[in-house]
Parts: sequence; structure tokens; C-alpha cells
Amino acid sequence: MKGKLVLFILLLSMVGLLAACGEDTVDDVVNSLNKKEQDMESFKTTATMEIQTGEEPQQFDVQVWHKKDDYYKVVLQNQLDDKGNQVILRNDEGVFVLTPSINKSYKFQNDWPKHHSQPYLFTSLVSDINNDADREFKVTENYYVFTVKTNYKGNQQLPYQEIYFHKKSLEPALVKVLNSQNEPMVNVDFSDFEFNPEIANTEFDTEENLAEGTVSVPTMAELEEQSMAVYYPDNLPEGAELASEEVVSFENGERSILSFEGDKNFTLVQEMYQSHPTNIEVPVYASGEMVDLGFTVGHLSNNTLEWQQDGMNFVLASDTLTVDEMVVVAKSVQDRAMK
Repeated sequence: MKGKLVLFILLLSMVGLLAACGEDTVDDVVNSLNKKEQDMESFKTTATMEIQTGEEPQQFDVQVWHKKDDYYKVVLQNQLDDKGNQVILRNDEGVFVLTPSINKSYKFQNDWPKHHSQPYLFTSLVSDINNDADREFKVTENYYVFTVKTNYKGNQQLPYQEIYFHKKSLEPALVKVLNSQNEPMVNVDFSDFEFNPEIANTEFDTEENLAEGTVSVPTMAELEEQSMAVYYPDNLPEGAELASEEVVSFENGERSILSFEGDKNFTLVQEMYQSHPTNIEVPVYASGEMVDLGFTVGHLSNNTLEWQQDGMNFVLASDTLTVDEMVVVAKSVQDRAMK
């Protein structure tokens, strides 16, 4: 009897050991992701991104090139506007944001994309996982799934993200950025991902990307044909209302000025150009901070947030809104009639 009991215990131990050997623990997967990143020389990816922070969802095509250590190129293309693209470059000279639709580029001296969540960058996703000691982890039939904190300006509105990796390859498959009610507000669906492709350094060269034909700047004839549709924010601070609205002409086009009043006041200025006031080949130095708005990159400085969207320039100015509140308002600006 005693021998049978010992045998039974041994069998249970072996079953437990075999089960344990087959399980993927969170530490195992995190270590594998870190090793994959450390050994990686480059990556290239194509994805689609849907943003639902406004009244209507917006769809974007995303292309990314990365080469170790600090070379990045991101192309964001609005699916409904073939001229609504933006190029983000990081190279030895700094970080550049190129917006062909308004013939303008910025140069930043900062650490982007370090310390900033970017749902379409493998390096950023791994960093966010490592930085969240309270991360959640589960294993499905095909994916490793992490739920971790985000690191955005305005992340009170988008505090968490679900990150799906293919189990066999550790390639990212899907990222869902969630609001405080755990509803997905941003979805990034990776259609193609490649580790360690051959990428020439010229892919990240500023002059190469600014060369004629690389980015498509609208012609004067195309600009003159454009008419301005006034954009409004869907997400207003509590108590804020549209107090006045004015559209005026200026030397290079038309300008819409929306004033909002309430517990917190702010002004939203929108400009549609019919001639180019700037030259994309001469980057404007930005002394402020880069702010990721999801569909574009903004420039934060002196109580103003400036960004480009759908071939127009926007400036949100306020002495009373917090930075997070400014980001929330900017993310919700869309082409619609004011309610």
C-alpha cells in the first residue's frame, strides 16, 4: 500500500512538472521579447490604425522603418485623404516632422520615441511592458496578450493598452488603446511585420525624404481649388460652450477662429492655405515638446498646441486648460457641424 502511494505521488509530480514545462509564464515571454529587441538590428511594418476619439472613426495606413539604435521613419496616411500624410523621421540630426500637405516641417531636439507610448512601434511596446510592474498577462491559442499602462500626454483618457504578440514569432499582431471604461479608442492592426530586413541608411536621411518626389506637396492650382470646411471639437471640457465663430481671409488663405467659454476658456484657430507660407525643405526649429495625437504629431509651447490635419494648420490656445485637457480637445477635432 505504501509503495502504491509513493508511486501515485510520483506520477502526480511528473504530471505537474510536464504541465509546468508546457506553460509560458509572463517572465518567460518578457525575457524573450527583451532578447528579441536586443538582438534585433532592424524592423519594418505595415499596419492600419483606427482612431475613435471623435464622433466619427478615422482610418490611417501606417508604415514604419526602424534601424538600430535610433533611426526611425513613420509614415501616417489618412485613408480618406491622399494628401493627408505625415512623415516622422529620427536620425543623427534630430527628430523631424514633415507635413507635405501644408509644405511645412518641424525639427525637434528630444528623445522621441523613448519615454512615449507609440502603438505602432515594437520597441515602444516592449518598453511599456517592462515599465509596468502591474502588467497583466494571458495566453490564448495564438497570442500572448499583455495589458499595460500607456505613457501619453492626456493618458487619463487612454490609460491602458492591450498588446497581442504572435506566439511563434513574437511579432506584434494587434494593439488596442483603451479608455477608462476599457473601451478600445485606438486599434492598430499589423498586416505585415519583418524582423531584421535590409534597410539603407538613406531611408532615414532628411534631405532624401525632402527631395522632390519623395513627399508630395500640393501644387498652387490644387491649393486654390480647396475650400475650407470648419472643424469642431467633439470632446469639450465640462461647461464649455462655443461662444463665437468667425471666418476671415488672410494673405495665404482662410482662417476660422472659434472661441469657447465656460469654467475654462480656449480658442481654436484653423487655417486653410491657398499659397505656401513655408517651405518643407527648410525645417522650423521647435523649442517646445512633441505631443502624439495619434493621427498626427503636435507641437506644444507657451500654452498653445499646434498640429496639422487634413491639409490644414490648427492652433489651440488656452491659459486655463491643462496640457492633458488640450490634448483631449485636439484629438476630438473633426469636420462636422457644431451641435
